[in-house]
Amino acid sequence: MGAFLGLLAGLGLLLIWRSGPRAPQRSSTRAGWSTRREEMIKQAGVEAVSSSQLLVMQVVASLLALVVIQLLTSTIAVSACFAVFAFAAPLGVVARMRKNRLVTLRELWPEAIDNLASAVRAGMSLPEGVSGLATKGPEPLRAPFARFGAAYRASGRFSDCLDSLKADLADPVADRVCETLRVAREVGGSDLGTVLRTLSELLRVDARTRSELETRQGWTVNAARLAVAAPWLVLLMLGTQSTTLKAFDSSGGVLLLATGGAVCVLAYRIMLRIGRLPEEPRVLR
Repeated sequence: MGAFLGLLAGLGLLLIWRSGPRAPQRSSTRAGWSTRREEMIKQAGVEAVSSSQLLVMQVVASLLALVVIQLLTSTIAVSACFAVFAFAAPLGVVARMRKNRLVTLRELWPEAIDNLASAVRAGMSLPEGVSGLATKGPEPLRAPFARFGAAYRASGRFSDCLDSLKADLADPVADRVCETLRVAREVGGSDLGTVLRTLSELLRVDARTRSELETRQGWTVNAARLAVAAPWLVLLMLGTQSTTLKAFDSSGGVLLLATGGAVCVLAYRIMLRIGRLPEEPRVLR
């Protein structure tokens, strides 16, 4: 009887597990991590650097910082701390470039859509108007639209070229614009100009609101960065006093540095989490 109940319980657990979601899983955690890094690099506009090259840059920066700080302080524990900071520095630079580029594109899209609406109102077809942004659109957007125009002249497939344009721009606002153009192309009608002008106005309002919020948030973020960096700058300045820094090579010193680093990282992440503005995801890829 006990074996039968155990069999039923096992069968029930198996059915529960098999009834879970069938969403496709990534092949590996490493592959997912690499994909996210590749997308971040593309959104930063750094076309000549791959994810593996960025990792090499991080390792080189970390080793260089380890050697330099070791020569200055002769303390391996302090050198290891700054090596960790240097390892994260290239990734932080790319993240900063990504944020700046997304902000710039968000402010440029209304102008691009206005140019497109003017082209459509002048009698041009939608593909011709989109291709025309390669010469009449905002400067940072001209290269992707030039590639769109070349692809459309070669294939004539508007929908496929829009997919390539979305992948090229890697921008949430671009996803919305491209999907609006796709629907307008498939549905047709005489309201395309009105749709484009409405989309342009909505993007302007969104960009203006986000700009005001980010300006107010910037003071808090900069103050938090200064508060986190100050103790480590003081620690580096103590490099002129080798007798003081020797204490950090002991087990207690290493524990103190590790605890201080963990507290700084945790406090900084909590501050960013509290003050973070919701970031528009790329749901229309």
